[in-house]
Amino acid sequence: MKKTSVVPFSPIEKVEKWTIEESLKAYGVDVWGGDFFTLNSNGHVEITPQGAEGPHLDLYKIVTELGKQNVRLPVLIRFPDIIHSQMKKLSTCFDKAIQEYGYQGKYQGVFPIKVNQQSYVIKDIIKSGGSYNFGLEVGSKPELLIALALLTEPDRIIICNGFKDAEYIQTALLSLKAGMRIFIVVERLEELNIILKTAQNLKVEPNIGFRVKLNTQGNGKWMESSGFKSKFGLTASEIVQGLEILKEYSALEHLKLLHFHIGSQVPSIHPIKSAIREAARTMTELYQFGVKIEYMDVGGGLGVDYDGTGQSHSSTNYSTQEYVNDIVYHLQTICDENNSPHPHIISESGRFIVAHSSLLVFNVMDANLIEKDMESDFFFDKNSGKTNTAKNAFLIEDNTHAFVKDLYEIYKGLEKNPISESFNDLIEKKKDIHQLFIYGVLNLKEAALAENIYCVAASRLKKLTEGKEDYEEIFQVLTDELADIYFSNFSVFQSLPDSWALGHLFPIMPIHRLDEKPMRRASLADLTCDSDGKIAHFMNYQLWKNEKHLMVHSLKKGVPYYMAAFLTGAYQEILGDMHNLFGDTDAIHVSISKNGNYSVDHHVEGDSIYDMLKYVGYHKRDLMEKLHQRTEGAVLNGKLSREEAGKLLKNYSQALAGYTYLG
Repeated sequence: MKKTSVVPFSPIEKVEKWTIEESLKAYGVDVWGGDFFTLNSNGHVEITPQGAEGPHLDLYKIVTELGKQNVRLPVLIRFPDIIHSQMKKLSTCFDKAIQEYGYQGKYQGVFPIKVNQQSYVIKDIIKSGGSYNFGLEVGSKPELLIALALLTEPDRIIICNGFKDAEYIQTALLSLKAGMRIFIVVERLEELNIILKTAQNLKVEPNIGFRVKLNTQGNGKWMESSGFKSKFGLTASEIVQGLEILKEYSALEHLKLLHFHIGSQVPSIHPIKSAIREAARTMTELYQFGVKIEYMDVGGGLGVDYDGTGQSHSSTNYSTQEYVNDIVYHLQTICDENNSPHPHIISESGRFIVAHSSLLVFNVMDANLIEKDMESDFFFDKNSGKTNTAKNAFLIEDNTHAFVKDLYEIYKGLEKNPISESFNDLIEKKKDIHQLFIYGVLNLKEAALAENIYCVAASRLKKLTEGKEDYEEIFQVLTDELADIYFSNFSVFQSLPDSWALGHLFPIMPIHRLDEKPMRRASLADLTCDSDGKIAHFMNYQLWKNEKHLMVHSLKKGVPYYMAAFLTGAYQEILGDMHNLFGDTDAIHVSISKNGNYSVDHHVEGDSIYDMLKYVGYHKRDLMEKLHQRTEGAVLNGKLSREEAGKLLKNYSQALAGYTYLG
């Protein structure tokens, strides 16, 4: 059951002694981590790829050891054992519901290749799916070619969705004739004639499915992929026309599958119930036409709980077992009411299978610290007697503008004046000083001094309001304004595109120092030179609301600070964008043995700079030649020595072969 009640003030502000349990709650690990993520006594994120009762892996230890093996950050880490665990869980849930309700059909899952097309992932899917007879779903000709080459067992199904031309259909039918178990799903009525004619010419009996365009519409970000105006599927009138076409070819018995899809990541169980009832009614009506549907493909939609609220498009209000129970129960009920046989059930729950299996680890490179702790480092009173380490850059002098002095007086009076009065005065004086600078009344040095006084005063006022319910609103305003910016070694556009494009919430947190209280709050800026290249939406698991900043620890000079984005296995890799020519990251596959040791099964190097340049039409020979000409000219003009020119060319050549991210 999701927690939706709102407490008046975030408990973290009141915690004196920080523990591992506090970090578990603060970062919501017990909410989104499921059976696979927790924290250990060292204050590190711990992974249990085979479930909570299986062996444990220390993520911080893995990252530090990988660094010694020349694996670079950022790095995508995949855990194929999690894929197997999720397949097992889904199959077990269906088996339990089928047995409990006395359902006569069986369950068989398929993985939609579009969710993650990476070859190592698909090979892991096929390997793990052998125990549960999992097949593949394809939505295009390239994906069909992948499935035909890799899925060799004859009992494992290939579902062919998407738009199809004659070549696509002929390839699928020839593969069916060769002994593969392929169902061609009719998305548009025009496809049916091509399928039937081609099957006649090839002398093969096709396995045909109809995709039903339901009136039931899902909810969440992908709701437009369902409903009467959705892109794919046959309306009721088109289904009736399709039956007439099948009769003309004496091929009614080849219609064996009914398919529907109400969208990816469906957050609520209610449209799922409605959809399965509507699809089941359609199936029982087909039975009256003499069509025995052997398989009901319920499509995707099984959501993953990314934020735990139960109320957003990044969450769900149901469990896996509840989802499965509703599918089985409502399908059986409609069938029994209409004296129709129970079909076998197929689901395309790709996000559920792979989302937890991948995570992105990155390091924080630097920070823009807005909240000020050390007052003497930022401004000085001429009469205070403090050492001026800033060489008079921020010295309050006799001729300092009166408005800046007023701001300083507000700061000095924070301890004795009413908090609300001080806050209002501080905000108003800040606006006045901004206007004075615009109109040329204040110079740059005075504006800089005022800026520092304001930041120190606001920081002090934030501490005075911390944990006090009467000043929660003031505290929240100051917290948002004073949040730091942590510059992080990754690209949002490449590795977390749904965060940028859809506002999707991924769990993000430090992977170590979790036995320490996080004393700062920050948004995360990536390496791109784009203002959208940031993450400024995080879940506050104490207040159960979206906030613009994340609780983080102070950076220590010379000590790496590692963070990770979790649940990135679905869609993110294939949707990644090459903004600023940041390419794919290094990726590793980590397996775990029963004794708790891990092995790196695959290390896939990320894109080099030259890989990205070549993709957009640049060639190394041309680039090197042009730079050589320029350096030669600089040598002749006396701007560079021969040695310097050689170093530049060498650095350039090495950079072309290097990682697109920072070292």
